[in-house]
This record gives sequence, structure tokens and C-alpha cells, in this order.
Amino acid sequence: MSQKEEVLRPNTHTISLLVANKPGVLLRICLVFSRRGFNIESLVVSPAFDGRFSRMTITAQGDRKTLDQIIKQCAKLIDVVHAAEHDPESTIEREFALIKVTLKSQDRVEILQLVQHFQGESIDFSGDTLVFHVVGDSEKLNTCVNMLKPFGIVEMVRSGKMVIAKGESST
Repeated sequence: MSQKEEVLRPNTHTISLLVANKPGVLLRICLVFSRRGFNIESLVVSPAFDGRFSRMTITAQGDRKTLDQIIKQCAKLIDVVHAAEHDPESTIEREFALIKVTLKSQDRVEILQLVQHFQGESIDFSGDTLVFHVVGDSEKLNTCVNMLKPFGIVEMVRSGKMVIAKGESST
């Protein structure tokens, strides 16, 4: 999260968990957040480097004191190896989006210029629509979406935030 985004949304947190790759673990983690009244905005789960584990990256909103309790409770769960909040200054955060926009002939050049500006890549180019993907921090994707809204966004899928620690630190 950029400093600008931090000012706009001061109660947004990015939490990373390394968990056993077993059925039911995701449910137990989500219940901890739910019981404390934390709203999960995005959740990314993928296999870790070792297939026995999964990496969860959760973006949630709520106060600091409650977040600290959630992290402690998650860390106590038997299938959780590691749980921590990430500081935006010591991590790299990225999000992936697939966006389908209406493609009218009079708007074609401007839309393609916007896609190029956001370093997106066209995936499907039909007579009436354009599908492309864009990668970046949440602020970049939000700006891209806002600039494309007037042209008509037909559909959009976002991955949620993915995080990795900078340097030699582990995530």
C-alpha cells in the first residue's frame, strides 16, 4: 500500500500466513477474522514453495488492537506455521487484473493508449470488446479501472494483493 493509499485507508492491513495445505484451514482462519468483526477485502491462497504448505495473503480492514489479537489467535491454530502483518516499506505488493471493456470504433485508440500507459497486455481483441491484463499495486489498478469506467467495463476479475518480503527477509 502506498503512503497515499495509507492516508485514505488507515485501517487497511495486509496479513500473511504460512499454513498447512489441508482441508478446513481456510475456514478456521476466516472464522477468526469474522468473530473479531474484521472485514476481509481480499484473500489470495496458493501453494508455497513446499507443497505441504500454502501461503495466504489477506487484506482486511479494522483497528490495530483487534488485528493484533487476530494475528495472535491465528498463530495459535495448529495448522498455522507463521502469521504476521506486513509493513508496506519492507514488502513488494502486486495485484493482477483481467479487464474486459466495450470497444467502440471511436474509442479504440484512446482505450489502447490507456492499456499501454498502464503497461497492460491485450489478450482478446474482438469487434466489440477488448480483454487485457494489468499488474501493479492496488492504487495503479484502481486508477486504471477509474479511467476506463467511462468507456464501459463489461467485466473485471482481480487477484487480490500478493506480498513478498524485500531482501533476505522471509514473508
